[in-house]
Amino acid sequence: MSGLRIRPHEADADGTVVDVTPASAGWKHVGFRVVKLVNGQRYSGHETAREACLVIVSGSADVHAGSAHFVHVGNRTTPFEDKAPGAVYVPAGASYTVTAWGPVELAVCTAPGSGEGLPRLIAESSMSREVRGSGTNTRYVRNILPQTEPADSLLVVEVITPGGHWSSYPPHKHDTAVPGAETALEETYYHRLNPPQGFAFQRVYTDDRTLDETVAVEDGDVVMVPRGYHPVGAPHGYDLYYLNVMAGPNRQWIFRNDPAHDWIAQRPD
Repeated sequence: MSGLRIRPHEADADGTVVDVTPASAGWKHVGFRVVKLVNGQRYSGHETAREACLVIVSGSADVHAGSAHFVHVGNRTTPFEDKAPGAVYVPAGASYTVTAWGPVELAVCTAPGSGEGLPRLIAESSMSREVRGSGTNTRYVRNILPQTEPADSLLVVEVITPGGHWSSYPPHKHDTAVPGAETALEETYYHRLNPPQGFAFQRVYTDDRTLDETVAVEDGDVVMVPRGYHPVGAPHGYDLYYLNVMAGPNRQWIFRNDPAHDWIAQRPD
């Protein structure tokens, strides 16, 4: 079994079904947790030196963060709805509590932080939308916490890939710090499928093939990308959602395509 694939487990007492920490991943920056809450259930967190982006993947919740209080954050029933998620930024050192209104799927995205700034609701208007690619390489992107918005380390984005399409493609990487050409960013992919009995494929590989794994992912799986190229394919009939969390020493997303496949990006649509 792949060491990069993390499968969900039965919910812990606090609702946690997936938990990736820097220690468990063997890296320095990205932390990622999925929490499933029932109506009225609360989830609380606090990390002294780590900022958080709380993403309400589905459902609606109240969020207390530091002295701020945000009511009914999130208003979609599944991540496949054409709506923005609810999201709250929490600086390092601030405590927070999420209280569910009905069933809630919460993603807790964390990375090193300075503790500067204030908790804030991330408005839908600040989550830029993009259509990337063409033909069977088309996918739909929503930038939840891009580099143009304030944060210390975190970059958070969600993507819908229609069935039969490819995503994160041509294969690209961001694991080497080359000023102006590439940044070094760890990354997690949280996968959801519609219908949920589906599957998708993700390959993670390096130029020298010292890392080369192809992972069959199912609904709720997380794939860790410590380095290398990482394309994703969604089979016919099954739409794929994924939530990406990235962080590294430099908060910029500058990637390099696999030279063998860069011609795909260069040809006219």
